[in-house]
Amino acid sequence: MSRRVNQGGTELSVRGIILGGLITFFFTTANVYLGLKVGLTFATSIPAAVISMAVLRVFSDSTILENNIVQTVASAAGTLSAIIFVLPGLVMIGWWQGFDFVTTAVICATGGVLGVMFSVPLRRALVVDADLPYPEGRAAAEVLKVGAGSREGAAESAAGLAVIVVNGLASAAFALAVQMKLVVGTVALWFRTGAGGVTGISGSLSFALLGAGHLVGLSVGMAMLVGLAIGWWIALPILSAISVVPGSAEQAAHAVFSADVRFLGAGVIGVAAIWTLLRIIGPVIAGIRSALAASAARAGDARPVQERDMPIGIVGAVALATLVPIGILFGALIAGGALASSAAILIAGSLIFVVVAGLIIAAVSGYMAGLIGSSNSPISGIGILSIVAASLLLVALFGRDQPPATTQALVAYALIVTGVVFGVAAISNDNLQDLKTGQLVGATPWKQQVALVFGVAFGSLVIPPVMELLNAAFGFAGAANATANALPAPQAALISSLAEGVLGGDLNWGMIGPGAVIGALAVIVDEILAYTGRMRLPPLAIGIGVYLPMAVTLAVVLGAVIGRCYDGWAARRTNTEFAKRLGVLTATGMIVGESLFGVVFAGIVAGSGADSPLAVVGPGFAPIALILGMIVFFAVTALLYRATMRRVRD
Repeated sequence: MSRRVNQGGTELSVRGIILGGLITFFFTTANVYLGLKVGLTFATSIPAAVISMAVLRVFSDSTILENNIVQTVASAAGTLSAIIFVLPGLVMIGWWQGFDFVTTAVICATGGVLGVMFSVPLRRALVVDADLPYPEGRAAAEVLKVGAGSREGAAESAAGLAVIVVNGLASAAFALAVQMKLVVGTVALWFRTGAGGVTGISGSLSFALLGAGHLVGLSVGMAMLVGLAIGWWIALPILSAISVVPGSAEQAAHAVFSADVRFLGAGVIGVAAIWTLLRIIGPVIAGIRSALAASAARAGDARPVQERDMPIGIVGAVALATLVPIGILFGALIAGGALASSAAILIAGSLIFVVVAGLIIAAVSGYMAGLIGSSNSPISGIGILSIVAASLLLVALFGRDQPPATTQALVAYALIVTGVVFGVAAISNDNLQDLKTGQLVGATPWKQQVALVFGVAFGSLVIPPVMELLNAAFGFAGAANATANALPAPQAALISSLAEGVLGGDLNWGMIGPGAVIGALAVIVDEILAYTGRMRLPPLAIGIGVYLPMAVTLAVVLGAVIGRCYDGWAARRTNTEFAKRLGVLTATGMIVGESLFGVVFAGIVAGSGADSPLAVVGPGFAPIALILGMIVFFAVTALLYRATMRRVRD
């Protein structure tokens, strides 16, 4: 086990909370944009720690514990942005026209605070007593230790911050060039096959997606490529040949993908999510049971400050108090609508569902984070199971043969209940990782838990206006206000489609059924690969590859390949871990730069009312922009990685 470090001194400070809040603004904004675009979010602990160390080093009394608080705040807020996997569905089904700040913030805050409270009693069980690897928590702790006090640590912090800034600026500059129409953002070729179907190849020239690919790794990237091949190069030609869709090859491809192929992906994702959870449920239950028993046996021991959690009385009181605004929120949704006559039973049942499901999900999500890491946890699977469970409970109460207005109200209600539960899952998935980092550096648990609440509060303030801005500027695919640049919001589209299908009885089983079969086959293949010791192909990633637009998936796959090549180079350096961390920060900078520009551009679009307010050339420049875009994109990619390599000292 790694050695604990505790410098004493400043820990939970006002400046640390404020710095964490400032970092939160940038990283949470970037995560919201990336999640709506590609259905993935990135971990913020390590880049937040690097920025914190670089900034707080100017204060003579800053400590590793204060830096840990900063990364805790930023990490919690960034993780809460996963709520965008659910809430856009309310716009897609036409229930909301936008994101009311108070309502959206309450959903984010209440789910997040419950996630913090529900995970407090799990710290001793899953962090202290359980023998779980916590890969990201340990990595963040090592970054903090390296940066604590030494000249080498200062140099590494400065280099890391420089990498984030340089790559962020380059990524934003390319995104600006795309909106000026000087270069293209997507390269695509669509054509009809001999059997009358359509297929093609399409890839985004996106540094954000490239960076996301680097972070998810080669195993996930190759699994997404398999899913892409199944969806776009096998299923699409067959289904488009059968349905004979009129129009151009591109129009036909997108029509068949929206109507059929994405539901094939939904079937794969559903089976993969259930299998992933079933696969670890045994270790989850056994680990929690044994750790709780060990903790209870030592409950009377005097605890040092590094083992003091938030008092359980406060935890219970805050959790109960949080249920009040949740109940008011549910009541406001029902009032005066089609469900008003059943308000009492609906609210009571929903609160019970939130508490019971939340406690179970907090334990499962926390254990998953400890076992395989927060970034690799199948959090979307939690969302899928939650929406199906919530929808089935409503079917049991109301049945399926309801007027359209009632069905829409039921779908909206299921989505909001799931949104609260998903907030619990997202925060629990991250909190214990942060608490593991704290344990390794000798932090005070209750202070970290307070910092987590601050992180939830900051995230709840940032997420609603960013979502509203993006919705006003671009809209979401499938929504009434969708523009030509609409954001796919793939996870939200899937979850809302499942709710509509379960409650309306019109789920596309013709595609979901075969998708489930493919998912089962993917599970079998992955288990065989694991048994033989070969690189695995996570079934959930295969499903996402089928479900996402090809332009998105192909860019992520390319990033995964580049990331593996870089890591291979880093493995041959004498300071391998530092080299790999700079690679992570390179990818993070790419994501943050393009994502922040995307939000700024959304503000320009919303203010101007024009789809292309920054364009400086007309359509006639498109052939040149195509060639120029590919040349510039790959040249800048090579230059950025080369610049990172030069910062690594052997």
